[in-house]
Amino acid sequence: MPQSPALFPEDENYFALLNGLKQRIRGAQLKAAQAVNQELIMLYWHIGQEIVKRQLTQGWGSKVIERLAKDLKKEFPDVSGFSTRNLKYMRSFAEAYPDETLVQRSVAQLPWRHNIALLSKLKSPEMRVWYAQKAINHGWSSDILAMQIDSNLYGRQGGAITNFERTLPPEKSDLSRQLLKDPYNFDFLTLGEDAQERDLERGLLGHIRAFLMELGVGFAFLGSQYPIVVDDKEYRIDLLFYHVRLHCYIVIDLKMREFEPAFSGQMNFYVSAVNHTLRVEGDHPTIGIILCKSKSKTVVEYALDTVQNPIGVSTYVVRDELPLALQDSLPTAEQLEMELEAAVKELGDDQPDEP
Repeated sequence: MPQSPALFPEDENYFALLNGLKQRIRGAQLKAAQAVNQELIMLYWHIGQEIVKRQLTQGWGSKVIERLAKDLKKEFPDVSGFSTRNLKYMRSFAEAYPDETLVQRSVAQLPWRHNIALLSKLKSPEMRVWYAQKAINHGWSSDILAMQIDSNLYGRQGGAITNFERTLPPEKSDLSRQLLKDPYNFDFLTLGEDAQERDLERGLLGHIRAFLMELGVGFAFLGSQYPIVVDDKEYRIDLLFYHVRLHCYIVIDLKMREFEPAFSGQMNFYVSAVNHTLRVEGDHPTIGIILCKSKSKTVVEYALDTVQNPIGVSTYVVRDELPLALQDSLPTAEQLEMELEAAVKELGDDQPDEP
């Protein structure tokens, strides 16, 4: 007698179906949310265009925005986003991006709060588009976007001195060079004047999330003081990573002083050792990064001139330790919290509306 089908199957085929449907539903939800956001951003752009057009052709002053905000709120009481301040942002948004195609292709893919950060913090159209694309590619929140702008990521990206052009294939050289920054911003660390390299290493590991964020997307942390055995002798690498997009190991050596030519020889050895002991088929050549307190461009270029392994040299900045007298004069955490609450309360409706 044939067995009747189970009402609640629990075999692997059922769970495979369930997981597949979950992924499809989440994907559809994400696409729907992105489509709604893009329509909203384009609506804001068109509203801004109309305001700009009327002010230019008919001589309307800024008071019209206040009137328009009141009338739109009256007509759409349940819809946020039509405050006076937000309408002014819409006008600025339209002025900043007169090309509708560019808006659809880039900034319309970001939430409104991201666009407000781009408008408020940047004057250069080129930089706005650059940061917008980075935010899209890496999924930055508006706070992370603002932080990257404040840290001048645009100016720091690709600023390290490297020998990548000579030691890597052209398609890898450009991508690898853009991976490096100069300087790296470790303002989440406070180090005294007598700090040693191990203090810097411990500080970075103690703030590993902030450290990885500053390094950029794709870095997977493998270990600190990573042991490498060569000819029965153990050597230790300060920090070892694997980059999931470049498909290669990345060795980072930390120095608390100015770059010296001997650093490149040491790093060259580490990179060769990783290539011979860890690298497997499918891995691309290992890259070395030397992080120093300061460097001379000419000295670095001479030191890397004949090195055959890909190595980059960058600097870093940390937050200086404050003198005790100045620390005593700073407000306490409780005072800052009270002042922040008062400031938020005072702003009230002036805050930009969240779509």
